[in-house]
Parts: sequence; C-alpha cells; structure tokens
Amino acid sequence: MITVDFNKLYAPDSSRLDGYRILDIGCGTGRHTCAAFRLENVVVIGADLNFEKVFEARNRLKFQEKLGEGGGVWGICVSDITCLPFADNFFDLIICSEVLEHVHDQKAALAETVRVLKPDRNLVVSVPRYLPERVCWALSADYKNADNGHLRIYKKKELIGLLESSGVKQWGFHYAHSLHTPYWWLKCLVGPKRDDCTLVNFYHSLLVWDMMKRPWITRFLDNLLNPLLGKSIVIYLRKEKNSTG
Repeated sequence: MITVDFNKLYAPDSSRLDGYRILDIGCGTGRHTCAAFRLENVVVIGADLNFEKVFEARNRLKFQEKLGEGGGVWGICVSDITCLPFADNFFDLIICSEVLEHVHDQKAALAETVRVLKPDRNLVVSVPRYLPERVCWALSADYKNADNGHLRIYKKKELIGLLESSGVKQWGFHYAHSLHTPYWWLKCLVGPKRDDCTLVNFYHSLLVWDMMKRPWITRFLDNLLNPLLGKSIVIYLRKEKNSTG
C-alpha cells in the first residue's frame, strides 16, 4: 500500500522531480521504492536494516524493470537509519514511511535523515495514527510486538514538534488507508498471528483487490473516511535552508 501522495510533491508537472535523488529509508519490501522508480529520470535508493526485506525489494525492482515500468535508475542497500552511509545534503527527496514507531533512538534517526537531505527539499514521514493504533494496542498485546515491535504511538502535534525540532518545517499532511483500519481491528481481536479466520482472510482479499484494481467505489469510501479512520498520518516537510542537519 502506497502511503505517500506523490501528486503533492510534483503535480501538475512531474518534471519537477527530474534528476532527483530519492531515498526510501526503512523501505521494507520496497513499495515506495518501486513507486518512486516509476517517476521519470530519478535515482531512487531503498535502504532497510532487514536483509531479507531488502532482498525482496531488490527482486521487486528487478521485476518492475524487466516489465519496462521504471522511469529512472535504482539501488538498494542494508543500512541503519541512525547511521546512514551517505554524504551531507545528498538527496532531493526522502521518504520515511512507517519507520519511526520502530526506532529506539528516534532523534538520532531524524538527525541522520535530515543530514542527508538537501536544504529546501522535502521529507515525507508517515506513522500509524493515534486512535486506530491505540485501539489495536488495547485489543491485542501481541500487535505491538509484531514486525520488530511498535515502541510508541504518536499524536499529531507531538509528531510535528519532534520532526520540526530536527530542522524541517511542516507544509502539509493527510490521513491514509481508512479501509485498512477495521481490518487491523478485526485481526487484533482474533489474534494478529492467526491465519485461519474466515472473516479476516476475506477482508484481506478485499484489500488486495482494492490495491490491485483501485475501483472508484473503494477509492471514494477511503477518501471519505480518511479524516475519521485513516490508519496512517502522513506529514510533508521541507528542510530549512539554514538548517545544520
């Protein structure tokens, strides 16, 4: 599922990203790396601490390239967000999606992220939204320990304050994936590790269908419900020109 709205960054003219170096830090299996790779004339790097996920992201990118669906060039690496192997002011755009809630030293992670971002360029951060995440924690003790663990739940004001203290300035936000919220509530209710619940599996198949086909009815419902039930909050920020990050 793609959380970042690339239209906010380059619409109506995609040439605004022409020649950009893009970093997807904490790329996981590469969903945003692959999405960025479709942009014309960009260099996109996916980085994650998990070798197996990096390997899967690499395979996805190679398959996408084979299909001729890439618009630029790509690279992939294993890297720790608190110690990035890139020069200062190297990237034109950085995506950090569903990462900070897993990181023990979030301030060090943000300092490194901002360090490698060029001044006057954009950082996009998404994390689980407070209310849907709080309900998941209440329904299941196992949920927050899954996928390397969720260490914290962010409130919007707290998150923006944390981000801006690292040398970036917020200019936009939105909520995303409201249709995923009931799925996770159901999954937590029956047990996050169970894979034999018919209702949960049916809901999952609907979400996969929605992501593949993107019919107007589910897109309409998702956009309608995002302000209330959006699973993620997505913050758009710009590095200040005089930032030392």
